[in-house]
Amino acid sequence: MSVSLTQKQTSSSVRYLYSFLLYLAMPYLFLRMLWRSYGVGQRAYRLRLGERLGFYPFKLQKSIWVHSVSVGETIAAIPLIKRLLETYPDLPMVVTTMTPTGAARVNAAFGDRVIHAYLPYDFRDAVSRFFSAVNPTFGIIMETELWPNLLAVSRKREIPIYLMNARLSARSQKGYARIASLTREMLRGITMIAAHGEKDAERFIALGADKDKVIVTGNLKFDLELPGNLMQESAALRKQLGDERFIWVAASTHEGEEEMMLAAHRQVLAVNPDALLILVPRHPERFKAVAALIETKPFAMAKRSDLVFAKNASLYLCDTMGELLLMYAVADVAFIGGSLVARGGHNMIEAAALAKPIVIGPSYFNFSEMSDTLFHANGMQKITDEKTLAAFLIELMHDPAQRQQMGVRAADVVKANKGALDRQLALISIVGGLRRNKRI
Repeated sequence: MSVSLTQKQTSSSVRYLYSFLLYLAMPYLFLRMLWRSYGVGQRAYRLRLGERLGFYPFKLQKSIWVHSVSVGETIAAIPLIKRLLETYPDLPMVVTTMTPTGAARVNAAFGDRVIHAYLPYDFRDAVSRFFSAVNPTFGIIMETELWPNLLAVSRKREIPIYLMNARLSARSQKGYARIASLTREMLRGITMIAAHGEKDAERFIALGADKDKVIVTGNLKFDLELPGNLMQESAALRKQLGDERFIWVAASTHEGEEEMMLAAHRQVLAVNPDALLILVPRHPERFKAVAALIETKPFAMAKRSDLVFAKNASLYLCDTMGELLLMYAVADVAFIGGSLVARGGHNMIEAAALAKPIVIGPSYFNFSEMSDTLFHANGMQKITDEKTLAAFLIELMHDPAQRQQMGVRAADVVKANKGALDRQLALISIVGGLRRNKRI
């Protein structure tokens, strides 16, 4: 009992220190928001700033609350939100994000069927105002977005919180372990954790989560819903770009990777001058800088934002938002960015669902289990640098049958792993009653 009391005192002390430091950082947080708002297409960062402190133009009597940080988490949450809207049609649905790009994705998917709000920064009073405005019957947090004050206030108000589609890399586990008492307090305040896989579940339990509340449900991203008009739009764009060309996409690239993509594409062009690279930077505020980089190189560039595509272009810069699926659908091969720099990679399920052969660099720790499954199925190839990337692209370029086989195997992985949506929905209950079985 004294040990438990000491742990509580320690976690409370750490949380108070965290809150104090967060208040000191407040000017920096808002200055950073203002600075980001002057990026290309990023004006939304300086709008609705009151919501960042918990001030909202609405007050609900009851609601269901879903939090998805940005675009990736929102895309994964879309099928879940749709089913919740069907299951609880009488309850307002509030979907929060941290980024305007996430907000735009919510609006595009649901319009006025849901209420979008920005989740406030993790100041205790701001979080309290948020819960007073939203009054959630229960809350769903996508993936692993753990905020000490948010979870402390929800626990005090007895709001059930479900951590859905939860993943935890070995690197993240080490980070949370540095604040062990605070992490334990946060995890103990969560009603249920629906983990991607066994390794994720083990890491949550090792950090202090109650093992009876950690359920392995699989990855919700495998239940991706492809837009009904995607094939029609991709066929039209492919015709515009060139039906007979070899087209590869470098998706969600980060600073440092674009140089490598250009170097790899230069080698591809030396073999096939008609090849086309579609380059999709991860962050929209970098579109202008990436365009400037390309202009310093000997590439004929076309931009997605331009109305006309120049037939002689060897590089197509996707400088628009929300079109990554379309670019995957158009391409013959997909490279997943964030993997040739130490970012841990990005979600490759969208490319796999579209039966595209996938190439990835050595840094994919954020998607390790998903990657291992695709590697095992021979639906994805790991490369180490721009030279090995170019060599494998040239190999695939000359072997359409291999491209098709890899793509089919990747798509089969997606099909075989569907079902997480139903399993995760089974965990959610307004009236309570936690399921105790390890697998559903």
